[in-house]
Amino acid sequence: MKKHTILLLLLAAGVQFSCNQDLEPTVYSSLTNTNGYQTKSDAIAAVNSVYGRLKGPSVGDNFSYWATRHFALTDIATDLGHCQFGGDPGQLSLGTWNSSNGLLKEDWLAMYKLIANANNAIFNIAKMSGITAAEKAQFIAEAKFLRASSYMDLTDAWGPVILITEANLGNPGYLEQIAPSSVEEIDAFLIKELNEAADVLPLNYMNNPIYGTNDVARATKGAALTLLAKLYLRSHDWQKVATLTQQVMNLNQYSLYPSYLGLFKESNKWCSENIFSSLSDANVNGTELLNHFGPTDHPVVQNRWQYYTVNWDFFNTFGDEDDRKKCFFPEFMGSDGLLHKQAPTLGAQPPAGVLYMPDVATRKYADDETTTYYDGHSVNILRYADVLLSRAEALNEISGPTAEAVDLINQVKGRSHAKLLILANHTQASLRDAILQERGWELFYEGKRRADLIRMNKYDVLVNAYHLRVGEAALVKMPQNKYYTYPQSQVDLNPKLSNADRQ
Repeated sequence: MKKHTILLLLLAAGVQFSCNQDLEPTVYSSLTNTNGYQTKSDAIAAVNSVYGRLKGPSVGDNFSYWATRHFALTDIATDLGHCQFGGDPGQLSLGTWNSSNGLLKEDWLAMYKLIANANNAIFNIAKMSGITAAEKAQFIAEAKFLRASSYMDLTDAWGPVILITEANLGNPGYLEQIAPSSVEEIDAFLIKELNEAADVLPLNYMNNPIYGTNDVARATKGAALTLLAKLYLRSHDWQKVATLTQQVMNLNQYSLYPSYLGLFKESNKWCSENIFSSLSDANVNGTELLNHFGPTDHPVVQNRWQYYTVNWDFFNTFGDEDDRKKCFFPEFMGSDGLLHKQAPTLGAQPPAGVLYMPDVATRKYADDETTTYYDGHSVNILRYADVLLSRAEALNEISGPTAEAVDLINQVKGRSHAKLLILANHTQASLRDAILQERGWELFYEGKRRADLIRMNKYDVLVNAYHLRVGEAALVKMPQNKYYTYPQSQVDLNPKLSNADRQ
């Protein structure tokens, strides 16, 4: 087994984990601007605190951002997601969200907390004299990548947002109310930042001269190039997407993991498909992914909530031959003595001994290997299958269906034994639809669906079609709902954030 160190991050903490070692976290709880930023260890702790914000808010209470709640914005509020409960996720599931939605507020705050940590790290590390130029460049590049990732997520969700960087920290009035920057302005900033980061970051951390350990899950050159490709994908700059995805492929660092189900096992912390992930360990800084995604009344995966789920319409689009259809709990004898399964028709009443589930839980973050309340599943923020599908989309938009584009899609399908595409059967429009469907099957609950639907002008079409079929109102309107309403608490703080065209 290849030995490597997995980056398991606490807020302002550096933790190293080896396959055959016990976890011994080192916590830097008193690092400040006055007593910190003196040594290399201080700089590493500051950078690690930025990674820690991918989950937060604290150890034993990790359910923010990529630890769970981000998926309510990116997947529940689409054609594939569902929440059978009310409250904030229920609003997103039904398309009835507004500026008081708590999940919108929490995700906004989580992203800006990461940005604040990154800004502080960049600002202070740049002034350090106790580290080498190479170390300084490495640490700043990592922080810039992480900050760019959050700004991508912010602009996906809200479009124009407040752009705050380390440059603002030297301004005495940096806390003054400022107007949001346009997506185009933020994109220009991110393009510069990500190109600079890609020039500095290593391919991997094997035999790394700065860290001295193979810290998988740190930002790499491939991660920066992939995020840059995602940015250009959003803006329909197809040639840039094609160029960047080819660059990522040419790095020869990544490949598809042999098993789709195995890719998401809690025991599979890191593999050849991971480009950038948020990692956890159930014993040190476990998340509540399993709690939100696991099935209720299951005899093995117990005490879970079936809260963030897939609707039956989406589940039924998988072919029976597709291994990805096995990534769910569609039928089981429950600990309540009832057979949990899908209703044969909408509104059907179950016979004695049967429970018709309103939706279906996914195994993606709820495999039956997990025995703890908090779990240690990885969340793959960027992975190689997305690179292949993004390249296929760009090639199709540039010149229509090509053998290469279809082959890229079929590589992803073939891993799961899904039915392959045939080039002769497709036009540019039909292949575009096939790519969108494939991205749904491959990347459900990985934070991509809403952005995919919006980019392909299908958000209102597909979401409303689902709601109408199940007897709910078709509430999604474009362009009004392209972006979420700004959290009311933020509008109250800064009236230059306006929801006038978003309600």
